[in-house]
Amino acid sequence: MHRLTLSAALPLALIACNSGGEAVASGEAATEVAAISPVDRLPFETAEVAAFDEPWAMTFLPDGRALVTEKKGVLKLVSFGADGKPAMVDVSGTPKVAYGGQGGLGDVVLSPDFTNDGFVYLSFAEAGEGDTSGAAVARAKMVTAADGSASLKDMQVIWRQEPKVTGKGHYGHRIAFGPDGMMYISSGERQKFDPAQDLEQNLGKIVRLTPTGGIPSDNPMYDQGRIKAQIWSYGHRNPLGLAFDSAGNLWNSEMGPKGGDELNLVKRSANYGYPKVSNGDHYDGRDIPDHSPEDGFVPPKVFWTPVISPSSLMIYTGDLFPAWKNSAFIGALSGQALVRVKLDGENAEKADNWAMEGRIREVEQGPDGAIWVLEDGARGSKGRLLKLTPAK
Repeated sequence: MHRLTLSAALPLALIACNSGGEAVASGEAATEVAAISPVDRLPFETAEVAAFDEPWAMTFLPDGRALVTEKKGVLKLVSFGADGKPAMVDVSGTPKVAYGGQGGLGDVVLSPDFTNDGFVYLSFAEAGEGDTSGAAVARAKMVTAADGSASLKDMQVIWRQEPKVTGKGHYGHRIAFGPDGMMYISSGERQKFDPAQDLEQNLGKIVRLTPTGGIPSDNPMYDQGRIKAQIWSYGHRNPLGLAFDSAGNLWNSEMGPKGGDELNLVKRSANYGYPKVSNGDHYDGRDIPDHSPEDGFVPPKVFWTPVISPSSLMIYTGDLFPAWKNSAFIGALSGQALVRVKLDGENAEKADNWAMEGRIREVEQGPDGAIWVLEDGARGSKGRLLKLTPAK
Protein backbone atom coordinates (compact mmCIF):
# COMPACT_ATOMS: atom_id res chain seq x y z
CA MET A 1 0.00 0.00 0.00
CA HIS A 2 1.40 3.35 -1.02
CA ARG A 3 0.35 6.50 0.79
CA LEU A 4 0.73 9.88 -0.85
CA THR A 5 2.09 12.63 1.39
CA LEU A 6 1.65 16.35 1.03
CA SER A 7 5.30 17.11 1.66
CA ALA A 8 6.41 14.84 -1.19
CA ALA A 9 3.83 15.98 -3.71
CA LEU A 10 3.62 19.72 -3.08
CA PRO A 11 6.77 20.86 -4.91
CA LEU A 12 5.66 19.03 -8.05
CA ALA A 13 2.18 20.48 -7.79
CA LEU A 14 3.45 24.02 -8.06
CA ILE A 15 5.32 23.51 -11.34
CA ALA A 16 3.65 25.43 -14.14
CA CYS A 17 2.89 23.68 -17.43
CA ASN A 18 2.28 25.21 -20.83
CA SER A 19 -0.86 24.99 -22.94
CA GLY A 20 -3.16 25.01 -19.92
CA GLY A 21 -1.51 21.89 -18.54
CA GLU A 22 -1.93 19.93 -21.79
CA ALA A 23 0.75 18.67 -24.15
CA VAL A 24 2.40 21.43 -26.18
CA ALA A 25 0.23 22.08 -29.20
CA SER A 26 0.22 25.77 -30.04
CA GLY A 27 3.10 27.53 -28.34
CA GLU A 28 1.04 28.76 -25.41
CA ALA A 29 3.18 30.09 -22.57
CA ALA A 30 3.54 28.70 -19.06
CA THR A 31 0.91 29.77 -16.57
CA GLU A 32 0.64 30.00 -12.81
CA VAL A 33 -0.90 27.00 -11.05
CA ALA A 34 -3.30 27.07 -8.13
CA ALA A 35 -1.88 26.22 -4.72
CA ILE A 36 -2.71 23.03 -2.86
CA SER A 37 -5.00 22.97 0.18
CA PRO A 38 -3.01 23.13 3.45
CA VAL A 39 -3.77 19.68 4.87
CA ASP A 40 -1.58 17.59 7.14
CA ARG A 41 -2.89 14.23 5.93
CA LEU A 42 -4.80 13.06 2.90
CA PRO A 43 -8.24 11.61 3.70
CA PHE A 44 -7.66 8.56 1.51
CA GLU A 45 -5.13 5.81 0.98
CA THR A 46 -3.80 5.22 -2.50
CA ALA A 47 -2.98 1.84 -3.99
CA GLU A 48 -1.15 1.55 -7.31
CA VAL A 49 -3.03 -1.03 -9.40
CA ALA A 50 -1.51 -0.86 -12.89
CA ALA A 51 0.35 1.38 -15.33
CA PHE A 52 -0.42 2.42 -18.90
CA ASP A 53 1.13 4.21 -21.86
CA GLU A 54 -0.47 7.68 -22.01
CA PRO A 55 -3.89 6.66 -20.66
CA TRP A 56 -6.75 9.04 -21.32
CA ALA A 57 -10.02 7.59 -20.01
CA MET A 58 -11.56 4.58 -18.30
CA THR A 59 -14.95 3.07 -17.55
CA PHE A 60 -16.13 0.03 -15.61
CA LEU A 61 -18.11 -2.84 -17.10
CA PRO A 62 -21.08 -4.29 -15.20
CA ASP A 63 -18.97 -7.34 -14.21
CA GLY A 64 -16.28 -5.18 -12.56
CA ARG A 65 -13.74 -5.24 -15.38
CA ALA A 66 -12.59 -1.93 -16.83
CA LEU A 67 -11.81 -0.44 -20.22
CA VAL A 68 -8.87 1.96 -20.44
CA THR A 69 -7.91 4.01 -23.50
CA GLU A 70 -4.33 4.91 -24.43
CA LYS A 71 -3.75 7.91 -26.69
CA LYS A 72 -1.81 6.01 -29.35
CA GLY A 73 -4.96 4.05 -30.17
CA VAL A 74 -4.95 1.07 -27.81
CA LEU A 75 -8.00 0.01 -25.79
CA LYS A 76 -7.21 -2.19 -22.80
CA LEU A 77 -9.64 -4.60 -21.14
CA VAL A 78 -8.56 -4.94 -17.52
CA SER A 79 -9.60 -7.72 -15.14
CA PHE A 80 -8.87 -7.50 -11.42
CA GLY A 81 -7.97 -10.74 -9.67
CA ALA A 82 -8.73 -11.67 -6.08
CA ASP A 83 -5.13 -10.78 -5.23
CA GLY A 84 -5.67 -7.31 -6.70
CA LYS A 85 -3.28 -7.91 -9.58
CA PRO A 86 -4.67 -6.89 -12.96
CA ALA A 87 -4.71 -8.91 -16.16
CA MET A 88 -4.90 -6.92 -19.39
CA VAL A 89 -5.66 -7.68 -23.01
CA ASP A 90 -5.77 -5.35 -26.01
CA VAL A 91 -9.22 -5.00 -27.55
CA SER A 92 -8.92 -5.32 -31.32
CA GLY A 93 -10.85 -3.25 -33.83
CA THR A 94 -10.14 0.22 -32.48
CA PRO A 95 -10.26 3.13 -34.94
CA LYS A 96 -7.18 4.63 -36.55
CA VAL A 97 -6.32 7.78 -34.62
CA ALA A 98 -4.46 10.98 -35.43
CA TYR A 99 -1.90 10.76 -32.64
CA GLY A 100 0.10 13.81 -31.61
CA GLY A 101 -0.19 16.84 -29.35
CA GLN A 102 -3.46 16.43 -27.51
CA GLY A 103 -4.83 14.07 -30.17
CA GLY A 104 -5.32 10.34 -30.12
CA LEU A 105 -7.78 7.87 -28.64
CA GLY A 106 -9.92 9.67 -26.07
CA ASP A 107 -13.01 8.84 -24.08
CA VAL A 108 -14.65 5.45 -23.57
CA VAL A 109 -18.25 5.15 -22.39
CA LEU A 110 -20.73 2.27 -22.28
CA SER A 111 -24.19 2.36 -23.77
CA PRO A 112 -26.82 2.95 -21.07
CA ASP A 113 -28.21 -0.44 -22.13
CA PHE A 114 -24.82 -2.13 -22.43
CA THR A 115 -25.95 -5.35 -20.74
CA ASN A 116 -28.41 -5.90 -23.60
CA ASP A 117 -26.84 -4.18 -26.60
CA GLY A 118 -23.08 -4.43 -25.90
CA PHE A 119 -22.28 -1.03 -27.44
CA VAL A 120 -19.10 0.81 -26.50
CA TYR A 121 -18.60 4.49 -27.48
CA LEU A 122 -15.14 5.86 -28.24
CA SER A 123 -13.96 9.36 -29.05
CA PHE A 124 -10.76 10.00 -30.96
CA ALA A 125 -8.84 12.48 -33.08
CA GLU A 126 -9.40 11.68 -36.75
CA ALA A 127 -7.12 12.81 -39.59
CA GLY A 128 -8.54 14.96 -42.37
CA GLU A 129 -7.19 16.27 -45.65
CA GLY A 130 -3.80 17.88 -45.59
CA ASP A 131 -2.64 18.59 -42.06
CA THR A 132 -6.13 18.84 -40.56
CA SER A 133 -7.86 16.75 -37.92
CA GLY A 134 -10.96 16.74 -35.80
CA ALA A 135 -12.61 14.83 -33.00
CA ALA A 136 -14.96 11.98 -33.83
CA VAL A 137 -17.19 9.61 -31.88
CA ALA A 138 -17.79 6.02 -32.93
CA ARG A 139 -19.71 3.11 -31.47
CA ALA A 140 -19.16 -0.62 -31.84
CA LYS A 141 -20.23 -3.85 -30.19
CA MET A 142 -17.69 -5.39 -27.85
CA VAL A 143 -17.40 -9.13 -28.18
CA THR A 144 -15.41 -11.32 -25.79
CA ALA A 145 -14.26 -14.86 -26.46
CA ALA A 146 -13.75 -17.88 -24.22
CA ASP A 147 -9.96 -17.44 -24.40
CA GLY A 148 -10.26 -13.96 -22.83
CA SER A 149 -9.72 -11.99 -26.03
CA ALA A 150 -11.99 -9.09 -26.93
CA SER A 151 -12.81 -7.16 -30.10
CA LEU A 152 -14.94 -4.31 -31.38
CA LYS A 153 -17.31 -5.25 -34.19
CA ASP A 154 -19.29 -3.21 -36.73
CA MET A 155 -17.73 0.11 -35.73
CA GLN A 156 -19.55 3.17 -37.06
CA VAL A 157 -18.53 6.83 -36.75
CA ILE A 158 -21.66 8.65 -35.60
CA TRP A 159 -20.37 12.21 -35.04
CA ARG A 160 -17.53 14.43 -36.23
CA GLN A 161 -16.23 17.91 -35.47
CA GLU A 162 -16.91 20.16 -38.43
CA PRO A 163 -14.84 21.56 -39.92
CA LYS A 164 -11.56 19.69 -39.46
CA VAL A 165 -8.82 22.25 -38.85
CA THR A 166 -5.04 22.47 -38.42
CA GLY A 167 -3.39 22.08 -35.04
CA LYS A 168 -3.38 19.29 -32.46
CA GLY A 169 -5.12 20.83 -29.46
CA HIS A 170 -8.48 21.33 -27.78
CA TYR A 171 -10.43 18.37 -29.10
CA GLY A 172 -12.50 18.09 -25.91
CA HIS A 173 -14.43 14.95 -26.97
CA ARG A 174 -15.81 13.77 -23.62
CA ILE A 175 -19.02 11.74 -23.80
CA ALA A 176 -21.86 11.48 -21.26
CA PHE A 177 -25.30 9.91 -21.46
CA GLY A 178 -28.08 11.82 -19.76
CA PRO A 179 -31.11 10.57 -17.84
CA ASP A 180 -33.07 11.47 -20.99
CA GLY A 181 -31.20 8.71 -22.83
CA MET A 182 -29.42 11.22 -25.08
CA MET A 183 -25.70 11.42 -25.76
CA TYR A 184 -23.87 14.64 -24.93
CA ILE A 185 -20.43 15.33 -26.42
CA SER A 186 -18.05 18.14 -25.47
CA SER A 187 -16.36 19.70 -28.49
CA GLY A 188 -13.34 21.97 -28.04
CA GLU A 189 -12.75 25.08 -30.15
CA ARG A 190 -9.42 23.64 -31.39
CA GLN A 191 -7.48 26.74 -30.26
CA LYS A 192 -9.18 28.75 -33.00
CA PHE A 193 -11.17 31.05 -30.65
CA ASP A 194 -14.00 32.34 -32.86
CA PRO A 195 -15.63 28.99 -33.70
CA ALA A 196 -16.91 28.81 -30.12
CA GLN A 197 -19.38 31.58 -31.03
CA ASP A 198 -20.05 30.47 -34.62
CA LEU A 199 -23.27 28.46 -34.78
CA GLU A 200 -22.37 27.16 -38.25
CA GLN A 201 -19.55 25.10 -36.71
CA ASN A 202 -19.78 22.53 -33.93
CA LEU A 203 -16.42 23.51 -32.39
CA GLY A 204 -16.55 25.04 -28.91
CA LYS A 205 -19.92 23.45 -28.19
CA ILE A 206 -21.73 20.82 -26.17
CA VAL A 207 -23.74 18.78 -28.66
CA ARG A 208 -26.75 16.55 -27.93
CA LEU A 209 -27.51 13.51 -30.07
CA THR A 210 -29.41 10.25 -29.92
CA PRO A 211 -27.39 7.10 -29.12
CA THR A 212 -27.16 6.38 -32.86
CA GLY A 213 -25.91 9.87 -33.72
CA GLY A 214 -29.25 11.29 -34.80
CA ILE A 215 -30.49 14.75 -33.85
CA PRO A 216 -33.30 14.88 -31.27
CA SER A 217 -36.29 16.90 -32.42
CA ASP A 218 -36.39 18.78 -29.11
CA ASN A 219 -32.89 20.25 -29.50
CA PRO A 220 -33.07 24.05 -29.26
CA MET A 221 -32.08 24.79 -32.87
CA TYR A 222 -33.44 21.61 -34.45
CA ASP A 223 -35.03 23.36 -37.46
CA GLN A 224 -32.06 25.65 -38.28
CA GLY A 225 -29.76 23.36 -40.28
CA ARG A 226 -27.77 20.21 -39.52
CA ILE A 227 -24.92 21.79 -37.53
CA LYS A 228 -27.04 24.19 -35.50
CA ALA A 229 -29.46 21.36 -34.79
CA GLN A 230 -26.72 19.46 -32.89
CA ILE A 231 -25.92 22.30 -30.50
CA TRP A 232 -27.03 22.22 -26.87
CA SER A 233 -24.75 25.01 -25.54
CA TYR A 234 -21.86 27.05 -26.90
CA GLY A 235 -19.07 29.49 -26.03
CA HIS A 236 -16.83 26.73 -24.63
CA ARG A 237 -13.03 26.59 -24.89
CA ASN A 238 -11.60 23.13 -24.14
CA PRO A 239 -14.25 21.17 -22.22
CA LEU A 240 -12.47 18.06 -20.93
CA GLY A 241 -15.00 17.02 -18.30
CA LEU A 242 -18.68 16.18 -18.73
CA ALA A 243 -20.96 14.54 -16.14
CA PHE A 244 -24.52 14.44 -14.86
CA ASP A 245 -25.38 14.72 -11.17
CA SER A 246 -28.04 12.65 -9.41
CA ALA A 247 -30.66 15.34 -10.04
CA GLY A 248 -30.05 15.23 -13.79
CA ASN A 249 -28.05 18.46 -14.03
CA LEU A 250 -25.25 18.48 -16.61
CA TRP A 251 -21.87 19.90 -15.54
CA ASN A 252 -18.71 20.48 -17.51
CA SER A 253 -15.16 21.39 -16.55
CA GLU A 254 -13.01 23.19 -19.08
CA MET A 255 -9.61 24.76 -19.42
CA GLY A 256 -9.51 28.50 -19.52
CA PRO A 257 -6.72 30.42 -21.27
CA LYS A 258 -4.15 32.06 -18.96
CA GLY A 259 -6.36 31.74 -15.90
CA GLY A 260 -10.10 31.20 -15.75
CA ASP A 261 -10.46 27.41 -15.64
CA GLU A 262 -14.18 26.70 -15.22
CA LEU A 263 -16.84 24.44 -13.78
CA ASN A 264 -20.10 25.17 -15.58
CA LEU A 265 -23.70 24.14 -15.11
CA VAL A 266 -24.64 23.38 -18.71
CA LYS A 267 -28.06 24.68 -19.72
CA ARG A 268 -30.05 24.39 -22.92
CA SER A 269 -29.17 27.16 -25.45
CA ALA A 270 -26.78 28.84 -23.01
CA ASN A 271 -23.77 30.82 -24.24
CA TYR A 272 -20.75 30.61 -21.90
CA GLY A 273 -18.97 33.48 -23.58
CA TYR A 274 -15.60 32.30 -24.84
CA PRO A 275 -13.66 34.02 -26.40
CA LYS A 276 -15.65 37.21 -25.86
CA VAL A 277 -15.44 36.90 -22.07
CA SER A 278 -13.35 34.80 -19.69
CA ASN A 279 -11.91 35.12 -16.20
CA GLY A 280 -8.52 34.53 -17.82
CA ASP A 281 -6.55 36.33 -20.52
CA HIS A 282 -4.89 35.32 -23.79
CA TYR A 283 -1.43 33.74 -23.51
CA ASP A 284 0.10 36.57 -25.52
CA GLY A 285 -1.02 39.04 -22.84
CA ARG A 286 -4.10 40.42 -24.59
CA ASP A 287 -6.96 41.09 -22.22
CA ILE A 288 -10.24 39.18 -22.33
CA PRO A 289 -13.07 40.94 -20.48
CA ASP A 290 -14.09 39.15 -17.30
CA HIS A 291 -17.59 37.75 -16.89
CA SER A 292 -19.98 40.41 -15.61
CA PRO A 293 -23.70 40.47 -14.82
CA GLU A 294 -24.39 42.73 -17.80
CA ASP A 295 -22.53 40.83 -20.53
CA GLY A 296 -25.37 38.46 -21.48
CA PHE A 297 -23.23 35.32 -21.07
CA VAL A 298 -23.54 32.54 -18.51
CA PRO A 299 -20.68 32.70 -15.97
CA PRO A 300 -19.03 29.62 -14.45
CA LYS A 301 -20.28 28.36 -11.11
CA VAL A 302 -16.64 28.06 -10.01
CA PHE A 303 -13.44 29.26 -11.64
CA TRP A 304 -9.74 28.97 -10.91
CA THR A 305 -7.13 31.70 -11.36
CA PRO A 306 -4.34 30.53 -11.00
CA VAL A 307 -5.31 27.45 -13.00
CA ILE A 308 -5.65 23.78 -12.16
CA SER A 309 -5.88 22.57 -15.80
CA PRO A 310 -9.01 20.41 -15.40
CA SER A 311 -8.74 17.16 -17.35
CA SER A 312 -11.87 15.27 -16.34
CA LEU A 313 -15.00 15.34 -14.22
CA MET A 314 -16.75 12.75 -12.03
CA ILE A 315 -19.72 13.34 -9.74
CA TYR A 316 -19.59 10.98 -6.80
CA THR A 317 -22.66 8.87 -5.96
CA GLY A 318 -21.08 6.08 -3.90
CA ASP A 319 -21.23 5.17 -0.22
CA LEU A 320 -17.55 4.51 0.53
CA PHE A 321 -16.96 8.23 1.09
CA PRO A 322 -20.39 9.30 2.45
CA ALA A 323 -19.29 12.87 3.25
CA TRP A 324 -18.46 13.41 -0.42
CA LYS A 325 -21.70 12.17 -1.92
CA ASN A 326 -22.83 14.47 -4.77
CA SER A 327 -19.44 16.20 -4.87
CA ALA A 328 -17.72 16.89 -8.18
CA PHE A 329 -14.19 15.50 -8.55
CA ILE A 330 -11.84 17.03 -11.11
CA GLY A 331 -8.46 15.75 -12.22
CA ALA A 332 -5.85 18.50 -12.42
CA LEU A 333 -3.02 18.27 -14.94
CA SER A 334 -0.66 21.21 -14.32
CA GLY A 335 -2.10 21.37 -10.79
CA GLN A 336 -1.09 17.72 -10.20
CA ALA A 337 -4.01 17.39 -7.85
CA LEU A 338 -7.38 15.85 -7.21
CA VAL A 339 -9.91 18.65 -6.76
CA ARG A 340 -13.26 18.37 -4.98
CA VAL A 341 -16.12 20.81 -5.49
CA LYS A 342 -19.20 20.66 -3.29
CA LEU A 343 -22.45 20.73 -5.27
CA ASP A 344 -25.74 21.91 -3.80
CA GLY A 345 -28.49 21.83 -6.40
CA GLU A 346 -27.39 24.28 -9.07
CA ASN A 347 -24.74 25.87 -6.85
CA ALA A 348 -21.09 24.90 -6.45
CA GLU A 349 -18.39 25.71 -3.91
CA LYS A 350 -14.67 24.88 -3.87
CA ALA A 351 -13.92 22.32 -1.18
CA ASP A 352 -10.56 20.50 -1.45
CA ASN A 353 -7.44 20.49 -3.62
CA TRP A 354 -5.27 17.49 -2.72
CA ALA A 355 -1.71 17.16 -4.00
CA MET A 356 -0.99 14.01 -5.98
CA GLU A 357 2.31 12.72 -7.33
CA GLY A 358 1.59 13.40 -10.99
CA ARG A 359 -0.71 14.96 -13.56
CA ILE A 360 -4.22 13.52 -13.17
CA ARG A 361 -5.86 12.71 -16.49
CA GLU A 362 -9.03 10.86 -15.44
CA VAL A 363 -11.23 10.39 -12.37
CA GLU A 364 -13.76 7.56 -12.20
CA GLN A 365 -15.99 5.97 -9.58
CA GLY A 366 -15.60 2.23 -9.09
CA PRO A 367 -18.39 -0.29 -8.53
CA ASP A 368 -17.68 -0.44 -4.78
CA GLY A 369 -17.58 3.36 -4.39
CA ALA A 370 -13.80 3.65 -4.48
CA ILE A 371 -12.37 6.57 -6.46
CA TRP A 372 -10.02 5.63 -9.30
CA VAL A 373 -7.61 8.04 -10.95
CA LEU A 374 -5.39 7.74 -14.00
CA GLU A 375 -2.17 9.67 -14.17
CA ASP A 376 -1.40 11.33 -17.50
CA GLY A 377 1.71 9.34 -18.28
CA ALA A 378 3.06 12.02 -20.60
CA ARG A 379 6.70 12.93 -21.18
CA GLY A 380 7.91 9.33 -21.37
CA SER A 381 6.60 8.07 -18.03
CA LYS A 382 3.93 5.47 -17.39
CA GLY A 383 0.51 6.65 -16.25
CA ARG A 384 -0.45 4.81 -13.09
CA LEU A 385 -3.95 3.63 -12.27
CA LEU A 386 -4.60 4.42 -8.60
CA LYS A 387 -7.41 3.24 -6.35
CA LEU A 388 -8.42 5.60 -3.54
CA THR A 389 -10.10 4.24 -0.41
CA PRO A 390 -10.84 5.87 2.97
CA ALA A 391 -7.80 6.45 5.17
CA LYS A 392 -7.54 4.14 8.16
